[in-house]
Amino acid sequence: MSVTLDNSALFDEQGLQIEVGSLSRAHIDRAICGLDGMLSIDVGARTREIHQKGVLRAASRAAMQARIDSIAAFMDGAAHTLRAVGGQEYRNLRVDTFRQLDERASGQGIVVEYEIVYTQLGV
Repeated sequence: MSVTLDNSALFDEQGLQIEVGSLSRAHIDRAICGLDGMLSIDVGARTREIHQKGVLRAASRAAMQARIDSIAAFMDGAAHTLRAVGGQEYRNLRVDTFRQLDERASGQGIVVEYEIVYTQLGV
């Protein structure tokens, strides 16, 4: 199974790393006169960040730019689904950043290291 974003196979599996941050919960703390301690009200789960790092390969600069443009098109503010190798599925992801870390020529074309930061809006 390949790595897909909304069923689009955009990423190379070799060297792919997905780091999932922990969920957080929000709360409201209140002090009340005559009550020892604090009153804490749980207001539910909040977002978490997911970082994806990997390498893109293409035969030419034009083909690489087409791959980069395809990934950047997902930075639209909508919620997406990332499916990773091993059946892991992350739903309700907003693509926040897509950074190119390094670009170099290789014997088979162009190689770009990248990092994508997603925010998971709800679990």
